[in-house]
Amino acid sequence: MKRLFSRLLSLVLVVAVFLVGCSSNPASLTGNYRQDTLALIDSLRTAIELPEGTSDKSLAQSDARTKINDFISRYRRDNTYSGLGSFSTMTTALNGLAGHYASYPNRPVPEKLKSRLEQQFKQVESSLNRESA
Repeated sequence: MKRLFSRLLSLVLVVAVFLVGCSSNPASLTGNYRQDTLALIDSLRTAIELPEGTSDKSLAQSDARTKINDFISRYRRDNTYSGLGSFSTMTTALNGLAGHYASYPNRPVPEKLKSRLEQQFKQVESSLNRESA
């Protein structure tokens, strides 16, 4: 009886992990490109601006990396968005930040990169406003 229960529980867990892993829409994304992009920008600004040494900094950076991956995975292959200027600029900004996090995970984001990211975020917001009008 224990053996049967153990196998059944294992099967249920495998199926649950498979279904969660195959979800095409990460929980942090709504499917609304404009809303998702603006939410990601806000989240990244928070992660970048948190002071070094705070307990929330590493958590915010980890969350930012996850959100970057989710965003790119969701919208990269959709031709509706991949041709937009806002998407191109956003991808450039995300690649720069993700590259920094991958190469220098324990170092703060340099001021030069921060200012470039802020400029790109403003361009994306401006583009989103034009594209929705």
